[in-house]
Amino acid sequence: MAALRWDGKLFVLDQRLLPWEERWVEVSSAEQAVELIRGLAVRGAPVIGLVAAYALALEAHKNPDLSYLEAQGQALAQARPTAVNLPHAVSLLLQVARETPEPERAKALAAAAEALHRADAEACLRMAQLGAAFLSGPSLSVLTHCNAGALATGGVGTALGVVRALHASGRLHRLYACEARPVLQGARLTAWEAVQDGLPVTLLADGAAGSLLASGAVHAVVVGADRIAADGSVANKVGTYPLAVLAQRHRVPFLVVAPTTTFDLACPSGAAIPIESRPAAEVRECAGRAVTAEGVGVFNPAFDVTPPELVTAIVCERGVIAPVTGENLQRVLA
Repeated sequence: MAALRWDGKLFVLDQRLLPWEERWVEVSSAEQAVELIRGLAVRGAPVIGLVAAYALALEAHKNPDLSYLEAQGQALAQARPTAVNLPHAVSLLLQVARETPEPERAKALAAAAEALHRADAEACLRMAQLGAAFLSGPSLSVLTHCNAGALATGGVGTALGVVRALHASGRLHRLYACEARPVLQGARLTAWEAVQDGLPVTLLADGAAGSLLASGAVHAVVVGADRIAADGSVANKVGTYPLAVLAQRHRVPFLVVAPTTTFDLACPSGAAIPIESRPAAEVRECAGRAVTAEGVGVFNPAFDVTPPELVTAIVCERGVIAPVTGENLQRVLA
């Protein structure tokens, strides 16, 4: 299972069509990559960084001029404002471009993008091991939100990587997946991944999470992240923050799983994380049909911010940050 393919050409799995249809789309330019990222054909903080990196490598084959590549990179980096993996990947490739003679740039950028892809896949496996080891118990039921699996990364996933590791070791009793309104990444994507891998999965409406946690059926909440600030504040799909509040209320561990590329040490706190606003039609409509009266206003942030005091631990490929403080974060990332 993968969100993208690269063999000198770049293809992405159009996630807008899942679970009804599996369609691969060839990406031939940075402009097209921006459109696909903004339109959620490809989504998930790690993988949109990889798509941007490969798209920039493709552009270098067309025109290796540095000023041209910088302009294309700027457009890619701004495709979505919250996930820091995107500008991180673009910045890395542009640095390679600056350090490489023009005749060799296309090859060097392709190699750099491939290296990023391998590193993300390796990070996913390491985080899966660390996260599964952090959670104690012989038979665990885990609640997750949105999609933080293979469709969102270059490997087995972040949060779902941990779930896959629990399943492989015989310790997963059940995966509970919130639907993740309004775009339904949990219902459409996480549940689809779980079925593909034979994971025992139960889908629930976002508003049912409180009742589920109160019932005692959940042993841990495990989510991904789009940006983690220097103080340990976590930006993730909207709906994550109330899950963290509920988890604390019911004394359930709340685990965030994200690679080091998701950390933004230049961002001092959650208040400084830019939160993307999505189109009102995502809330006003379902399957292209209006579900509310005409003229109703809409509040549709793509993400929310969970403060560090609500996070039991953050797992990255370098280790486990617990308790979540700026000092501990700096220590693990050093």
